[in-house]
Amino acid sequence: MKKIRDIRIFKRTEKKYMISEEQRSLFLSKISSRLLEDQFPHGTVTSLYLDTPSRLLIRRSIEGGPYKEKLRLRGYGRVSEDSIVYLELKKKYKGTVYKRRSAMTLREAKEYFKKEQLNEDSQINHELDYAMHLYGMPKPYIAIIYERDAYVAEEDAGVRITFDSNIRYRCDDLFSAFGGDGERILPEGSLIMEIKCEGAMPLWLAHVLDEMRIFPTSFSKYGRSYINELNKSKRGTENASFV
Repeated sequence: MKKIRDIRIFKRTEKKYMISEEQRSLFLSKISSRLLEDQFPHGTVTSLYLDTPSRLLIRRSIEGGPYKEKLRLRGYGRVSEDSIVYLELKKKYKGTVYKRRSAMTLREAKEYFKKEQLNEDSQINHELDYAMHLYGMPKPYIAIIYERDAYVAEEDAGVRITFDSNIRYRCDDLFSAFGGDGERILPEGSLIMEIKCEGAMPLWLAHVLDEMRIFPTSFSKYGRSYINELNKSKRGTENASFV
């Protein structure tokens, strides 16, 4: 497959599918002639999800409703103090995703959490600043790390398909979590496929999904990690009551 340049998309629909490694292989064999590799087709993605002390953002997200909002710091591969990371605001309303992000070094991101103002004067940064201050400057709470394979449709670069495997999370030493280890949140051999479209899903893609009986699912990496931590906390409290 050929590689194409990166295309930044700020408005799109996203559908998630939980599939097996075997399903991924078969699915790709059926549509490989229609795909191109993304500019960065394979790599490790790490997102530090920001939240309030009461975990307001993730609680609102898992409670449902038409509107969801998340703030995160995203990096690719191993990240040093001078590596580029992205502060992102991701909003979802009735199935449509809107995303804004600003590039900075990890060192600058750490400084931002202290001084509470982004250096560059831009519309995107104003939106990020507003959201951060609206929630009282939320701090990193959970790191989500996974391996991603990414493709785009040859005839429509607005259609992007990603496969996320070895999904793991951690709640400690977060600024050192980029590309690191963590606790798995899916069984071995399971992964998340995401199909992201600027417009309607192409018929050829919908037909293959239907043929293979692959159906959308509701899945949040942050949500699953948060619930895991809640359950661990509850078990700890129950065990303590018998001491």
